[in-house]
Amino acid sequence: MKNISDPKQLLVSAIESGTVIDHIPAVTLFKVIKILGLDKIKNQITFGTNLESKTDGRKAIIKIAGKFFEDDDINRIALVAPNAKLNIIKDYQVVEKRVVSVPDNITAIAKCMNPKCITNFEKVTTRFKVVSKKPLALKCHYCEKITDQERLEII
Repeated sequence: MKNISDPKQLLVSAIESGTVIDHIPAVTLFKVIKILGLDKIKNQITFGTNLESKTDGRKAIIKIAGKFFEDDDINRIALVAPNAKLNIIKDYQVVEKRVVSVPDNITAIAKCMNPKCITNFEKVTTRFKVVSKKPLALKCHYCEKITDQERLEII
């Protein structure tokens, strides 16, 4: 048991029910928040960034009380956090662990890197086919240009 009075320890309260997303690269924390729409929900959210990690160097973590995600939603975060891990919590216990994976199709998350693409000057929802998962490469449904990891912009 941890000593609560120890000033060197950071305590984050456990959640009774919800989702914990761990092993997010610290630099992509806010992209994950945006991708999942967490900036628009009323649930209690706790996050930490630049936390020490033996495997990732610096990582971030997000705890969302009372919120569970569909596989599609979760797998979209693989675009910016390919090693993220999810813990599904019920009655304060981890009842399921999931690993994210890049889906085959991406809709309304990324911007096409082609400035002449119709999606960049008309109200058209972006759609991509994933042509490579490592390294990430997305082929635009409309202009067929490839957007790679370096030029990936989350919308």
